[in-house]
Order: sequence, then C-alpha cells, then structure tokens
Amino acid sequence: MKGYMYILECCDGSYYTGSTNNLDLRLRQHQIGEGANHTKKRLPVKLVYYEEYERVQDAFYREKQVQGWNRKKKEALINGTPELLPELAIAHRDSNTLPSKASSNKI
Repeated sequence: MKGYMYILECCDGSYYTGSTNNLDLRLRQHQIGEGANHTKKRLPVKLVYYEEYERVQDAFYREKQVQGWNRKKKEALINGTPELLPELAIAHRDSNTLPSKASSNKI
C-alpha cells in the first residue's frame, strides 16, 4: 500500500509533518479539525510538501526523520533546495570547530 510523508504549514507559520496512506482524506481531516492536536489549534493548514512511497512504513520512517529536523532544514526541503541539507545538518555546537569555507581551500 502506498504511503505519503507530508508537511503542512499552519496559519501561525508553524510546520506539521505527518504520514498517511491516503493523502487527500488526511488533508480533509486536518482542515476540519480531525487531524493532530497541533493542526487542530492552528487552522487553516496548507499542504506545502509531500513525498510518495511504495510502502506506508517507508513514509512513516521518513516522517520521523523529518520531524526531527529544524525549521531551516524543512524549508530547504519544501523550497526544493536539498543541496543545502548537509550544511544545515551540522550542529550549531560543532560549527565553531569546523574550518571556514574560505580557509579550507588554503594549503
């Protein structure tokens, strides 16, 4: 059974990440307040991104992965700029220990 991982933008600008085997039905549920508590309190919501998978288990796995991401990483995915994801994955606490881009090219 196919599955979908999706990201909704709520009326307050927050994001909600979920997964389902029926994207149209799930979106209707969110819009009428039968979705998650997060979206129920922040209606209306807008679908801003989704991925389709052959198995709903894969969509669920991806949902859990993306749920752990910060806002900037989610926005890179939503905006179609996945090349930014590796840089955005660097923990802030580790950024001071990495060489800057300018100095990393010096011999």
